[in-house]
Amino acid sequence: MTTGIPGVDLAVVWCGVVVAIGGAAGLVYRATRGARHLATRLGDLADDWQGVPERPGVSERPGVMARLGAIEERIGRVEHELHPNSGSSLRDAVDRVDERTRRQLDD
Repeated sequence: MTTGIPGVDLAVVWCGVVVAIGGAAGLVYRATRGARHLATRLGDLADDWQGVPERPGVSERPGVMARLGAIEERIGRVEHELHPNSGSSLRDAVDRVDERTRRQLDD
């Protein structure tokens, strides 16, 4: 169907093209929304795993392996205190107090 006015007919065609391209772009945007969300989440996971260096206004966040190393070091220090050793552990101190208490009760 034409209006008989070439300028109006051309404007109608171009408006249809713009609407079709905009609609297609909207569909592509909606269709790829899940993939973009997944990519963002995977980027966050990579940042958490590797750690994030310090930048202005944001403190450094160590990665998973650095944090696990720190946890293992702390657990090692706690275990050192729980077992008798050269006399400097918490367990040695408790054993000394227990022995003194036992001797005082026996007297």
